[in-house]
Amino acid sequence: MRMALYQPDIPGNAGAIMRTAACLGMGVDIIGPCGFVLSEKQMRRAGMDYLDQLDWTEHSSWQAFLDARARGEKGRLVLLSTQAQTGYLDVSYRADDVLLVGRESAGVPQEVHDAVDVRICIAMATGMRSLNVAAAMAMVAGEALRQTKEFPTP
Repeated sequence: MRMALYQPDIPGNAGAIMRTAACLGMGVDIIGPCGFVLSEKQMRRAGMDYLDQLDWTEHSSWQAFLDARARGEKGRLVLLSTQAQTGYLDVSYRADDVLLVGRESAGVPQEVHDAVDVRICIAMATGMRSLNVAAAMAMVAGEALRQTKEFPTP
């Protein structure tokens, strides 16, 4: 199972997601362009000291990400979206799923919505717009790993 970030805007969120992925034994795909300079040096400066233990790949664009997927594993793309109608607890996750979050400022464009296999949301209190992407990703990843029994063993 992997986490994917579509054109992330905020380096702190990207770092939090990458740290969560490293701790949970998940890989990460970062789909550019990013709203910040993405480099190993910058990530280490931001406190991301787990890079050596993280399987992460940077893709220059959405098309580059799709091309890489076409050459490799074909797990489902599961988009976390405030526009989705299916709750994240109502999905049966698979060990090869890729959990995808959009830009903090704009989500994902329609072409990404159209390309994914599953769209899910997290129910929130009335009047609330959205959770932080790192918090949302952690919630969904926890449920997905629980269902697939893929949590790392201590």
